[in-house]
Amino acid sequence: MIKPIHWKKFEKFLLFVGCQFKREKGDHRIYWRDDLKRPIVLPRETQLPRFIIQNNLRTLGISTKEYLDILERI
Repeated sequence: MIKPIHWKKFEKFLLFVGCQFKREKGDHRIYWRDDLKRPIVLPRETQLPRFIIQNNLRTLGISTKEYLDILERI
C-alpha cells in the first residue's frame, strides 16, 4: 500500500527511474523523461499525499509493486 512520503524521497525515486529535473515554478518541481507524454509535477510539500504519488506512477507507467520495490532499494 502506498503511504505518504517526504517529497525528497520521491525525488530520489524519480531520479532513479530516469527522470531529470527540468525547472521549478513556485513550490512545484517539474521532471521529465523522453518517453513521457506529460511532465511529472512534484509539489514541495513535507509529505506527498497518496493521490499525487499514484497519479505520478500512472504517468510513469510504474505499478504500485514496482514502486514499493524500488523504494526499498534506494
